[in-house]
Amino acid sequence: MRQFDEQFAGIVIGVDEAGRGPLAGAVTAAAVHIPPYVQIEGLRDSKKLSLNKRLVFYDIITKQCIYGVGTASVEEIDKLNILQASMLAMRRAIKECLTSLQKTSLISILVDGNCSPNANDNNIHTIIKGDDKSAAIAAASIIAKVTRDKMMDELHKQFPYYDWHKNAGYPTRAHKKAIEVHGISPHHRLSFNRSL
Repeated sequence: MRQFDEQFAGIVIGVDEAGRGPLAGAVTAAAVHIPPYVQIEGLRDSKKLSLNKRLVFYDIITKQCIYGVGTASVEEIDKLNILQASMLAMRRAIKECLTSLQKTSLISILVDGNCSPNANDNNIHTIIKGDDKSAAIAAASIIAKVTRDKMMDELHKQFPYYDWHKNAGYPTRAHKKAIEVHGISPHHRLSFNRSL
């Protein structure tokens, strides 16, 4: 995966998001630069890792890499739609990551998927299934996923009926049943009303 990233010029930043499909909670994006001297064996798409593995990688990445995190709120999701909110979260994550990097004209930003958060930026490259190809994107997927899961764990403490500490806001049978019984919370996405 590191060899894939080395095809691109200059400093490589990987970008990915988590939380496009849930009924509740913000969408979260991360942007990660893995410095050349940092070797992280076994990096892969966060969805293909166990919780324990994700947490181990999260700890390594946050201590040894340069990264930024961005979110788009439930209100922004409902206003913009989930795709545009995801792009907004990515732009915020990229901006935060760039503030921690030395200024250089050679930056390659690799984004998972086929949508660019800024179509006018020639430094951005969209990579379909990028979290399986790029070490930087895989690292970003881990940061985005773990960060969002932690956010949903905190929200679970306020709204325990929905089991967000287990389902992270995704439309499980138990989550849908809880909505039927308890109604929606301020953290549910109203624009996903076919499921609410």
